[in-house]
Amino acid sequence: MAARQRGVLILASGSPRRREILRQLGIEHEVVTSGVEEPPHAGEAPAQYARHLAGLKAAEVSSRLSPARAGAWVLGADTIVVVDDEVLGKPLDDADAVRMLMCMSGRAHRVLTAVSVHQAGRDDSRVIDVETSVRFRAFDRETAERYVATGEGRDKAGSYAVQGLGGGLVAAVDGSPSNVIGLPAVETVLLLTEIGLLERWP
Repeated sequence: MAARQRGVLILASGSPRRREILRQLGIEHEVVTSGVEEPPHAGEAPAQYARHLAGLKAAEVSSRLSPARAGAWVLGADTIVVVDDEVLGKPLDDADAVRMLMCMSGRAHRVLTAVSVHQAGRDDSRVIDVETSVRFRAFDRETAERYVATGEGRDKAGSYAVQGLGGGLVAAVDGSPSNVIGLPAVETVLLLTEIGLLERWP
């Protein structure tokens, strides 16, 4: 059963994981990819950085929509991995990916996703952030190198995918599993209901 919607939702992301989560939730949407990328500012807290970037993505796509699309809601999201207060984004190369994985071996790290919605043509926006704790099992460098060689984590924050082979590195998840994939399902449904886009779910 699909959710009942009162308007148009545009996903400001090319992420197939986010598209799939929305599809599984029965939420109809279009995709207009945002090209916004920005490194953290000096002294910027991880959650603040994620919220800032998610908002930029939603606003950038909203600004490119035609006046005829005024009223459509644009959803931007940004997911980061944090360990020892270091923000781990997408790896620069395979060596960087191995470095990230070894930093997390046998330890817990935080996965933060910020979700921002911006209404095109109107001064209305909201943003939330969700945190999940993920603990990796202990593994050696050879295991990390073999996983990185699969290519699965090359375009992902923290260099792994919990929904794929990377799930074999994960010992425990405390919080939203979908948040680790890239979009917190429960919180997104509540946010879209709060702004009036979802009339009913499911």
